[in-house]
Amino acid sequence: MSFTGNDAAGVALMLWSADASCPQRLATPFFHAAAAAAMDVPVELYFTAASVHLLVPSVAAGLRASEHAGKTIADNLREAVELGAQLFACSDALAAQELDEQVLMAGVQRGGAVQFMARAIDLRWRTLVF
Repeated sequence: MSFTGNDAAGVALMLWSADASCPQRLATPFFHAAAAAAMDVPVELYFTAASVHLLVPSVAAGLRASEHAGKTIADNLREAVELGAQLFACSDALAAQELDEQVLMAGVQRGGAVQFMARAIDLRWRTLVF
């Protein structure tokens, strides 16, 4: 299914309360991102607060949404990216969490409040916060 003219220009998802301390909340934003990307909708994932830790490969690889989940959170995130989702890490969040961007997975861009708010006020984009 592909979208045309009158449809949303894209979807921006912010991960704020979905972080490594509560892994049962983590699969949902990545499922939604993957679903939108699979429908040829541009997808941007913004990581803020403690969620920036999910961009460290070893952190996401060690998390599952439940003990019954067959995939790790890293697997869920990778699927979204393979379908075209773009990843953005908040510079202030990285500093607050004492993370160096060198430890983040490949392809992560810098982007935070200004970029997300630009999407939020653009009536052609849809935004979700997790």
